[in-house]
Amino acid sequence: MAIKLSSAALNRLSPKVAVPRYDRAGLTAGILHFGVGNFHRSHQAVYLDDLFNAGIDHDWAIVGAGVFDAEKPGREKLAEQDWLTTVVEQDGDRVEARVTGAMVDYLIPGDTDTIIARLADPAIRIASLTITEGGYFIDPASGRFNPSHPDIVRDAGDPDRPKTVFGLILAGLKRRRAEGVAPFTVMSCDNIPHNGRVTSDAVCGLAALVDPVLARWVGDHVSFPNGMVDRITPATSAREWAQLASDFGVEDNWPVFCEPFRQWVLEDRFGTGRPALERVGVQFVDDVSPFELMKIRILNGGHATIAYPAGLMDIVFVHEAMQEPLVRGFLEKLERDEIIPTVPPVPGVVLDDYYRLIEHRFANPKIGDTVRRLCLDGSNRQPKFIIPTIADRLRAGKSVEGLALESALWCRYCFGSSDSGAEIAPNDPNWTRLQDRAMAAKADPAAWLAMDDIYGEVGKSPVFASAFAKHLRALWARGTRETLFGYLAGTS
Repeated sequence: MAIKLSSAALNRLSPKVAVPRYDRAGLTAGILHFGVGNFHRSHQAVYLDDLFNAGIDHDWAIVGAGVFDAEKPGREKLAEQDWLTTVVEQDGDRVEARVTGAMVDYLIPGDTDTIIARLADPAIRIASLTITEGGYFIDPASGRFNPSHPDIVRDAGDPDRPKTVFGLILAGLKRRRAEGVAPFTVMSCDNIPHNGRVTSDAVCGLAALVDPVLARWVGDHVSFPNGMVDRITPATSAREWAQLASDFGVEDNWPVFCEPFRQWVLEDRFGTGRPALERVGVQFVDDVSPFELMKIRILNGGHATIAYPAGLMDIVFVHEAMQEPLVRGFLEKLERDEIIPTVPPVPGVVLDDYYRLIEHRFANPKIGDTVRRLCLDGSNRQPKFIIPTIADRLRAGKSVEGLALESALWCRYCFGSSDSGAEIAPNDPNWTRLQDRAMAAKADPAAWLAMDDIYGEVGKSPVFASAFAKHLRALWARGTRETLFGYLAGTS
């Protein structure tokens, strides 16, 4: 009989399950975090749990927050178990479970007054975010903040009743300024190039619409460190709930399963202090750019590389895609020929070793990461993870054959059916638009590249357009398998 997770039940859990070694009653909050999903609970919360287990910095616990009604069920699940989470790490023959206790509260999503009041509390010295790549109001083509987005315009018109994360952050900073309290640091933990700058653009951009004086104050006084985060963390499914109960005897409303590997590289720019995360493996650097570019291009670009051919071949899991020689071969050839050559040297890293590590991580059969998850939200991910690499290759006069094939595979996927004729359910916030374009591109490939907000100048390149059209026509004429075979053989 599995034991229901709670603070009172910790001492009854199996010895196989590690539990907090600190007194959670002695924790006080120093971080307010927006976006309490699986990645946050497998990454930032685990690092803090390690720190607390070491007997350090117990005044840096996490308070969760959110803005969407869809976040309320997750909050209720965690509330029932005293904000605890079971994190299961799996790789090969290794399976380890631990209960983390770094979160001490979770404010009701959408409770504007309470969230702003907590942000104004001097004890909160960091506001952190994992709100996904699509949550930053970025114009895909320019990569900059979009001040004309309807949600931003709404918050600018009623800044005391904000509905967005950035409106809430700005309202908290405004109150601290009025009360003479030092501003908190705003720390993005999302997988976005220059995530600190992107977050600063959003907060300052909104502030400029509200009050230019406030915008200047935010720009002058608030720290927005850039960071690179990494840990493969799929969504939780019935399989994981059952495995946790059977293997470890724990009944958890919302467990997290992930790989053992984790990485966090941060610029050391924190205006009101920070926890001593270097004691538990976080790497602090002056400039995170080389690390984030390496990860975004090799890992995230690699995910996109295997995602769409696997989706078109009806492959369900990522490790199964890595067992398919055509998919794995496409990944290796594209990485070595076109992606890795665009990555500058990274301090202390051998890029070939990093790529081999990525291969191993993608092939981990225990994670159960799905191809569909990797295919999700291409309209936001492609402009960040693939298209900048294409632009660099074009500027250097280098081949973009493999990158054009990756883009053609994404287009073919968005048509909405696999090679077998199976329906591909909508998998992007802009799915209707993408599907319409993909249907038009079957006859006229230029219709896909005409999405200027996604492709920008890349879509206007005759070299790229020619390669894209050739590969898209091959996908329709011969299918994914034969097209990949021709690319790998050098005959496409």
